[in-house]
Amino acid sequence: MSGPPARTGPIGAGGLELRELECFLVLSEELHFGRTGTRLYVSQSRVSQLLRALESRIGARLVDRTCRRVRLTPLGEEFRASLHPAYDALRATVERARTAARGVEGRLAVGFQGTADDQIMQVIDAFHAQHPQCTTQIVEIPLSDPFGALRSGTVDVAVLLLPVTEPDLVLGPVFSSQPLTVALSVRHPLASRTALDAEELTELPLISPDEPAPPYWRTVQAPTTTPAGLPIPAGPRVSTLQEGLTLTAAGRGGMLLCRPTADYHGRRDVVFVPVTGLPESVQGVVHHAARETARVRAFTAAVRAVTAVTSPPAGHPERASAAGNVT
Repeated sequence: MSGPPARTGPIGAGGLELRELECFLVLSEELHFGRTGTRLYVSQSRVSQLLRALESRIGARLVDRTCRRVRLTPLGEEFRASLHPAYDALRATVERARTAARGVEGRLAVGFQGTADDQIMQVIDAFHAQHPQCTTQIVEIPLSDPFGALRSGTVDVAVLLLPVTEPDLVLGPVFSSQPLTVALSVRHPLASRTALDAEELTELPLISPDEPAPPYWRTVQAPTTTPAGLPIPAGPRVSTLQEGLTLTAAGRGGMLLCRPTADYHGRRDVVFVPVTGLPESVQGVVHHAARETARVRAFTAAVRAVTAVTSPPAGHPERASAAGNVT
């Protein structure tokens, strides 16, 4: 008769701490203590504490940092290369065990940006019809932080504006593209127009999402040049859609929104003028690569079932765009 599994000894003086390993991996990607803290939802000083604790366990420095620069030591580079696949495998193993124990039950947190429109609600209804034992929580994702909630585990899956090229995130099915409008103050000289061409945006500062959204994503939501290469003035940066609309109403600039969001957020001091010449807005379903569960897969299947009915077929011009604006 076999006994209980043998206990492994602790790593270092205080045992293995997964939070320290997670902190090191994020820092090795960001090479910035502030951005690492933002991604982990902890303070910059806490990042330093976790790193010092890990270095103490190992007995050597993993990161060289000065007031101007953060970089991995040679040992840190070697440690990251060995740790990353092992850490991802460990998280995936734990999540698979949890999923097997629960099945498509429990709670699924679904994030959205801008507006949880009719199509998103159709997906949620279809998901509930197939899996009545699983409840959903609907969470708004800040405009300035599209990926943070997925990385922190606040949401399990999110409907986000494209593009999404993050190495730790998985892009699933996409929704149909939507035409763009530009939100303007009713007092703006262009507010009386029935449509604008993208080249006319040279006359209008564009309000854009703030950090920690990455530059490539922010540039798609608020282009810095027209299709012909002419510069578009930069307007204020904002954290939320409501901040953007408030600054729009105050005449501080314009904001690109897709038609469904414009219709949902209509207000008396803002008009929405259609814009031609830019790629249409597209949203996609995104989850964290290390946190794919039966619930996430079931939600993705519900998206495919709904979009197969309501979206244009593959190859249709409206499905060709890989970029998106607020929708």
